[in-house]
Amino acid sequence: MDLGLEGKVAMVSGASRGLGFAVARLLASEGAQVSLMSRDAQAITATAKTIEDATKTPALGVPGDVRSGADIDSWHKATLDRFGGVDLLFSNCGGPPAGAALSFDDAAWQQGFELLVMSAVRMARIVCPSMRARGGGSILMCTSSAVKEPIPNLALSTVLRASVAALSKTLATELASDRIRVNQLVPGRIDTDRVREMDQLNGKRLGISTAEQQARSVATIPLGRYGEPAELAQAAVFLLSPKGSYITGATLQVDGGLIRSSM
Repeated sequence: MDLGLEGKVAMVSGASRGLGFAVARLLASEGAQVSLMSRDAQAITATAKTIEDATKTPALGVPGDVRSGADIDSWHKATLDRFGGVDLLFSNCGGPPAGAALSFDDAAWQQGFELLVMSAVRMARIVCPSMRARGGGSILMCTSSAVKEPIPNLALSTVLRASVAALSKTLATELASDRIRVNQLVPGRIDTDRVREMDQLNGKRLGISTAEQQARSVATIPLGRYGEPAELAQAAVFLLSPKGSYITGATLQVDGGLIRSSM
């Protein structure tokens, strides 16, 4: 299927590895020009080259921290300078520290808010003028299964990602008249460095091995395995593409049936 992404310009945050990398690579393979950001300057430069070499599609790597409004501004400016505009945004970042809700001080909550909520607000706000000028666009916010079911020992992520879910739905209504679609992607247990790290931490917390913790997690997934980043990327790229033209304000779970809620 031709997704209609040839020549589109996509900004993808948290793109040096994991879910962001998988989405950026698939976008580029479909013909989109991709602008990538992550904190590691060497890694994001190498990632852009890897994607460009593999797909023969232009890719730009810009170092920056999603918690910094100035870094997001610089990334956006570099994107406009290189590609002339923005059509698509995949808002994505790593997670905050694990722990119980009352174990964190005010500074930790504020840092988590900057990482998860304000990064999404700032990225959406900065790309909208270009999207309006180009006749519309698509924003996809990557959250977590925590927005559907609280995850034990991930209080910061659970509370703050729920705000991003509300932001996605709010923006979908506010931006519809500008032909800018906004949707939310909810990953389940996708086999990334972050999920492996959480398995290790939870295993230690429960006094069991990482392998046993992984087995327990897999046992809760009806499809009986962790997902692959490429599987999530396929869903993300469809939602971002013109083929998803009548989908906005939606939440798509990519979780192998993990989430038990009916809505």
